[in-house]
Amino acid sequence: MIQGKAWIVVLVTLIVGFGAGFVLRPVIMPARQAVAIAPAPPPAEPRAVEFFAAHLDEARQIVAGCQAGSVRGGECANAEQAVTEAEGKDRFRRFTGK
Repeated sequence: MIQGKAWIVVLVTLIVGFGAGFVLRPVIMPARQAVAIAPAPPPAEPRAVEFFAAHLDEARQIVAGCQAGSVRGGECANAEQAVTEAEGKDRFRRFTGK
């Protein structure tokens, strides 16, 4: 007689569990909705040293961002090279008095 009651308890538990799973599934994990997402644009090429040589203020901002860790990539090296060359030319002009 105990086995009969155990089977009834097991069946009732399974039915309640599956029923609760079907009822709560949309609440626990909603079905994915179709969302149209545009693909990410391809990464732009880093600006050249010549660009930064012509725009030294922006180059200095990029170098500061690179040192702070907020800017990464090829622009760091190009901006740093442009700033270094501009400072070198300025030092040379001051040294020669021209």
